[in-house]
Amino acid sequence: MAGTAGTPGTPRVLRAMNDRAALELLLEHGPLSRTRIGNLTGLSKPTASQLLARLEAAGLVLATGTSEGRPGPSAQLYAVNPAAAHVAGLDVTPSGIRAAVADITGRTVGQFELPTPGRSAQGAVDRVLQSLDGAVKDAGLHRADVHRVVIGTPGAFDPTTGNLRYASHLPGWHSPQLLGELAATLGPVPFEVENDVNLAAVAEQRIGAARGSENFTLLWGERGIGAAVVIGGRLHRGATGGAGEVGFLPVPGAPLVRHVARNNSGGFDELAGLPTVLRLAREHGLAAPPGGSLTDKAAAVVAEAARTSGSPGPGATLLAEFATRLATGLASIVSVIDPELIVLAGGLITAGGEPLRALIQSELAELAVPRPAIRLSTIPDGPVLCGALQAALAATRDEVFDTTDRTP
Repeated sequence: MAGTAGTPGTPRVLRAMNDRAALELLLEHGPLSRTRIGNLTGLSKPTASQLLARLEAAGLVLATGTSEGRPGPSAQLYAVNPAAAHVAGLDVTPSGIRAAVADITGRTVGQFELPTPGRSAQGAVDRVLQSLDGAVKDAGLHRADVHRVVIGTPGAFDPTTGNLRYASHLPGWHSPQLLGELAATLGPVPFEVENDVNLAAVAEQRIGAARGSENFTLLWGERGIGAAVVIGGRLHRGATGGAGEVGFLPVPGAPLVRHVARNNSGGFDELAGLPTVLRLAREHGLAAPPGGSLTDKAAAVVAEAARTSGSPGPGATLLAEFATRLATGLASIVSVIDPELIVLAGGLITAGGEPLRALIQSELAELAVPRPAIRLSTIPDGPVLCGALQAALAATRDEVFDTTDRTP
């Protein structure tokens, strides 16, 4: 409990704690009556009434109707006011930028997609603003209405130098002045730039397969192989932001590549990345569908292999080899981190579905002493953008829902 009994301000702190608890319940359950809020929080009816009056006066909740049609007399229902705050998330990739705006309840109210990310630092800043403003306009808002922006990118910005590392394939984002230029252009709007796979892990932790898990690793497979590490409920980023850049991890079965940062290849990526999956498909006589990106082609091959994996044939052989390669890299990771859970994410891996998950689980049990549970991502559509919004919402709710200084 915050504060010490008998000290000035303690009742105000307790009221603020009750306010936050009620707001979290409204987010989780939707509209609730005064009686239901009292039952869930353990507050008396008069105290629950005072709480709701405070939150309504602060613009944090609003009356949404009555509980007509339910047994007993109808009761006034209350919900979190969606307009209390808005946040924005951006997913920056080599092929474009996706942006979205969500209200404080987490509902997406605006979206925008820009196909090209720009090839210079100024171009990158301009395109971030263009994407953000496009999503804001789609939401019927102004940029000043956004409380926080979280941007997801490949690689990570080194906190000591301001340089983007581990992402030479993202043009226009490598100027050490880029973050300062973004800050100057966004003005008073707080913003963060976070690794894309880390944001996918945030999404899984808050609303996905890792909900309730304090120690887990997310393995990501798209254009390359990556990971995110959560320890004690918090992202572990490392000294330079490079924790989880496992694409460079030396593993058995892949050539030892020196100067991997310069070559931007080698290790786990070489063993189980997108080009390798397409090569294995050709070797096994599995044709990728025409059209689409290389990622789409590889994912389609893996999905077809999973569909036919129940019978002997090239599909089953490909899926088993892919699983062994992924489990080989995971064995090194879990031997060091010992997570309770591994979440499989990214289109290339999730295309394999339950058949691939089960094969990885079986293979890993033979390659490593730790036996973490393995689950498929439950956020298949835009997990990086979802994680950006969730990260922005978490910080914004901490600010907006803190009624300590607004409590009489």
